[in-house]
Amino acid sequence: MSFGDIRVEKRGDWLIERVAATGSLVLRQLGENRAGEMAVHRFLSSPYVSVERIVETLAGRTGERCVGRHVLAVQDTTEINFAGRDKKRRGFGPAGNGTTPGFFIHPVIAVDVESEAVVGLVDAAIWTRADEAAARRRSRASGDKESARWLAGCASAVASLSGAARVTMVADRESDLYPLFASKPEGLDLIVRAAQNRNLAEGSPLFEALGDAACLRVCKVRVAPRGPGDKGRIATVELRAGKVRIARPVNGLVEKLPREIELNLVEAREVEAPAGKTPLLWRLLTTHAVADGAQAEDVVQLYRLRWRIEQTFRALKSDGLALEDSQLVDAERLFNLAAIGLAGAVRTIQLVDARDGGPRPATDVIDEAFAIPLERLSKKLEGKTQRQKNPHPPGSLAFVAWIAARLGGWNCYYKPPGPKTMRYGWNQLAARLEGYALATEGKNP
Repeated sequence: MSFGDIRVEKRGDWLIERVAATGSLVLRQLGENRAGEMAVHRFLSSPYVSVERIVETLAGRTGERCVGRHVLAVQDTTEINFAGRDKKRRGFGPAGNGTTPGFFIHPVIAVDVESEAVVGLVDAAIWTRADEAAARRRSRASGDKESARWLAGCASAVASLSGAARVTMVADRESDLYPLFASKPEGLDLIVRAAQNRNLAEGSPLFEALGDAACLRVCKVRVAPRGPGDKGRIATVELRAGKVRIARPVNGLVEKLPREIELNLVEAREVEAPAGKTPLLWRLLTTHAVADGAQAEDVVQLYRLRWRIEQTFRALKSDGLALEDSQLVDAERLFNLAAIGLAGAVRTIQLVDARDGGPRPATDVIDEAFAIPLERLSKKLEGKTQRQKNPHPPGSLAFVAWIAARLGGWNCYYKPPGPKTMRYGWNQLAARLEGYALATEGKNP
């Protein structure tokens, strides 16, 4: 990392590795002993450390890995609520319920379109709300609203992913904002799920725009799990598409924006939904071309990848690193830890992504100096049967993920290893590689 102080820089890289290795944001576990715990406290309190500097460093690394790729910049907001854990908390305003202390995290992550893998963090805003009531939403300028984070996320994506072949911002209904459509940066495509039944330029409502449109195609869409125990499902949807001209809202605060904006609208409507399931209905506003059924399906399948950011949130919160259980009590240090935690959550997901193979190199998550011990460890973990052999080429991220899964307790049979297995296995792998590094320090391996 680059913090203006070489000691802080080394400590930042060390801390990210410790988060990924331990699968925890508990300072005692990160530091291993009292001295290490105090080192973590000093890092998080350093005047050289801030959320902006942490995120800037991580975004730079992500940008390097996205060169030449078609990348989705997926953004969303999650809440950290301290209900039942709010004693001694300092510097936090109300969470979403308006009473319990908490804060909000709005990351942008890069997802590779071809492999559907999470590449890394692009941007993140972390904030807490003021205790006093805010002015009415319609009376505040766009830049004064929390919704401004969506526009900032778009700008960051364009800046950080400038080497990508194509960048498409994907977001859910909360991002359905006229200023976002009107102020879209050059070089950025949009896929936004419509939330508002907006007025069109000709006066009719948006949700009726495709009422008479013919079905372009029937296709399958994987619906992401909605919670613990839900395995997701495959939905059969009818696709319709067409151009729409959205009228500027009747709001003096946006009067400087264009009177209307032309976008494409894609509607995916589920047919024959299973009993007890709410039929899928996505209305997607996009800058992608949708001249035929194939292009409409492409838009729907790209929007489907929005669920990757939901996985990131689960890996950061109670299903993973348990950020909400951190013993840090003041906002500034906890915000810094949350930014570090995002990097750890992404690392876990990358290992899960790699378990089934793929072209990504091991150097995306681990130093190339560990190539020899990784190959030796892989041989030691292999069993006698073919299914117990590491099927991935040395030097690939999949090769490392297989080792982590085995160390995490996976027996090569039954269901694939999940995030918890990967986190535990990565912890074991990191400890072994650390021992190797100490044993070979100053020697040729």
